[in-house]
Amino acid sequence: MMTRAVIQILHASLKAQLLLATLNIQDRALTVILQANPVPQRQLISLCVEHHQQLYPWGSPCALLPFRKSSPPKSITFDELMAAARNLTDLTLAHEIAVNANFCIKDEDLPRNSLAGTVKQIVHKAFWDHLESELNEDPPEYEHAIKLFEEIKEILLSFLTPGANRIQNQICEVLDTDLIRQQAEHNAVDIHGLANYIINTMGKLCAPIRDNDIKQLKATDNIVELLRQIFRVLDLMKVDMANYTIQNLRPYLQRHLVDYERTKFQEILEETPSALDLTTEWIKESIEDELSSVSDESSSSPGADSSSKPIISPTLVLNNGYLKLLQWDYRKTIPETLITDEVRLQELREKLNQLKIIACVCLITNNTVGAAIVDVPDFAEQLKRISLPLLEGMNKKTFDLKEALNAIGVQVCSKVNRSLTERGLPTLNEEMQSNLMGQIAHIVEENNPVSSLIDKRIQFFMRNFLALPSFQKCMPTMPGGLSVIQTEMEFLGSQYASIVNFNKQVYGPFYANILRKLLFPEAPMGKAETETPTN
Repeated sequence: MMTRAVIQILHASLKAQLLLATLNIQDRALTVILQANPVPQRQLISLCVEHHQQLYPWGSPCALLPFRKSSPPKSITFDELMAAARNLTDLTLAHEIAVNANFCIKDEDLPRNSLAGTVKQIVHKAFWDHLESELNEDPPEYEHAIKLFEEIKEILLSFLTPGANRIQNQICEVLDTDLIRQQAEHNAVDIHGLANYIINTMGKLCAPIRDNDIKQLKATDNIVELLRQIFRVLDLMKVDMANYTIQNLRPYLQRHLVDYERTKFQEILEETPSALDLTTEWIKESIEDELSSVSDESSSSPGADSSSKPIISPTLVLNNGYLKLLQWDYRKTIPETLITDEVRLQELREKLNQLKIIACVCLITNNTVGAAIVDVPDFAEQLKRISLPLLEGMNKKTFDLKEALNAIGVQVCSKVNRSLTERGLPTLNEEMQSNLMGQIAHIVEENNPVSSLIDKRIQFFMRNFLALPSFQKCMPTMPGGLSVIQTEMEFLGSQYASIVNFNKQVYGPFYANILRKLLFPEAPMGKAETETPTN
């Protein structure tokens, strides 16, 4: 499928860009290594091939073309595919900057024992060792050092704001590579003087947080190590500049994000007409669910006209689709219009699953022990504090939920007995303890009645949250059995409603066309509405 191909290429492209950015090895470095170290070249190529296989586990990039087994191949050019990928990159990045206040670029080095870390170490050492050997020759060979100065000049110029003509002219004059080459021909290059000028200029342009790094550069005597550290600090300054730009860009993006995302997605749709296939399937499933629900209600209502065509609300269809995302299997591809919020929706689902188990534990405990603990102040809160640490990380594949529930059962029994003893009441006998622990352990089983009941009440609460007008600040009524997790549910509900309402604003016109096509196939297709759909 077209969209899946674009997403896979985008993910692979971002991984490759991240690797190259972290390694920070330009063509000149690889050229020097291959010229100076012909024997280790085979080892380096072997590592790169191994890394390529990890980067593209599905095989060759040709395998990403959107061919379906049940239909003939679709014609698509590489330029069209890349244009769609670029638009998706822009859309995703803009969305993340605008909605995630903590989004920033981080300078994270690769683990030394990783494949990429090993490649980085080999390549860097080979390059800097070769540069040192060139500068130690008699007379010194400055060609590769001059290329480094040329690169440093370009980086320094990239930090300048428009209108900084004086410092721009000074940088171009001092780091004039043609002049440095002429000096090198006469063995008159003041390489330490050039390095000192670079350090002083960096000190003027860097953020205050980099002042200590600049001081360390000034204390370094070895010219090769100095150049190496200069590039390290320049990389940090690039990160600082990127984050400064993000901070300045965020308010603007927040004001114009709806129009920007809608325009970008329209461009993706023009490049790849199948870019709404998964979204259409998602809405179609929601329509079928609503029709089934209406049909069940009609059959159970006496005197209902079974021959009349059921009428369903497009808003209910969409809201039902959004509710499905809280139980979505995120190993499957999410609808295209929700890609930008996939991580946030997945986190919401995981937190709701955790809260569901806590509510189940409290409900089972209250029903089993009865009035002896129901009126104890904050007892439910104490059970929540017991359960939360044991459910930490339950979204991980290695997490053993059954073992965690057994541990929770033991802790709950201990807590109940302690509370009963403190108030002079008889503790639970072995049979009651076994019953309580067994019911808690069975929460994880499919179709567990307590788990199903709590799940329906959570879905009911979230459905009511979506039904509220976006301008209304009050909270929907909390269903019974969820009072122990009320604070967390209201917080997650607000986050969820915010994601859904924004998604409706951006993709409302696309949803309207899909709904019109599926609900009223006989109606003529018109131009997509530009009005924002309401709740």
